[in-house]
Amino acid sequence: MKDLRKNCRIAVVQAAPVMFDKEASTKKTVEYIQKAAKEKAELIVFPELFIPGYPYGMTFGFTVGSRNAEGRLDWKMYYDNSVVVPGPETEAIGAAAKAAGAYVSVGVSERDTQTATLYNTNLFFDPEGNLITVHRKLKPTGAERVVWGDANKDYFPVAETPWGVMGSLICWESYMPLARVALYDKGLTLYISPNTNDNEEWQATIRHIAIEGHCYFINCDMYFTRDMYPKDLHCPEEIAKLPEIVCRGGSCVVDPYGHYETEPVWDKEEIIYADLDMDKVPASRMEFDGSGHYSRPDVLELRVHEG
Repeated sequence: MKDLRKNCRIAVVQAAPVMFDKEASTKKTVEYIQKAAKEKAELIVFPELFIPGYPYGMTFGFTVGSRNAEGRLDWKMYYDNSVVVPGPETEAIGAAAKAAGAYVSVGVSERDTQTATLYNTNLFFDPEGNLITVHRKLKPTGAERVVWGDANKDYFPVAETPWGVMGSLICWESYMPLARVALYDKGLTLYISPNTNDNEEWQATIRHIAIEGHCYFINCDMYFTRDMYPKDLHCPEEIAKLPEIVCRGGSCVVDPYGHYETEPVWDKEEIIYADLDMDKVPASRMEFDGSGHYSRPDVLELRVHEG
């Protein structure tokens, strides 16, 4: 590995989006970037679909073989508040990243204006405010498939940072073993995981991945409640069935040995700060490097179509 900057000050933003409101969610994103900048954060990470929120519990009127008109109206509301990339929202976030002098990772619902398809997308911005990677979720999970399409280009983008290679997999993409290896093979040191996954099993998963990849695992989840959903939805009975706290969070940072650098935070909005010792990454690979001396390329080979 090439020589890297020894320390990275990271801010993991566990927060609630302004549901179904891209302008207000973008404003909140910029405000959190400004807060983190005051604490000298060099890398600021936001959850999956932070703009305009994760519509947990909603069916949008889909059942097998049919749809309904009310659900279609709710979907159109979500569609209208999804983000065109690039567009005004990415310009605002880029400007905030530049003012902060920080890398920024943020999850959005991306709207393709040509096809009307939505994508579950994660964006990286550099400290100059440039949008440097656009990663669309390879396979939306379960019923997500009726809202967002499969990624159709640029499958495993990474960013070269002063701390090494940074990449992202969104939520349950991290359960795709070959997708993880595709990132490891690029020399990953910072594994960014925007997600909406607050269960106990996920905490076991992220610690395993940190050990497997011998990289820092940045686990960034949302906290949001039932009363944050728009009051003018056409299928309010779906929201009424949800628990008061819809997503508890659990955001944290795991080091390359699988230890919590920061303990998971539950049931509140909070910016989690950590000063990462990047020397841990190469040191942890002394006896195991899954894409290097431990990989047995004479026996095992991964072919990746980058798109």
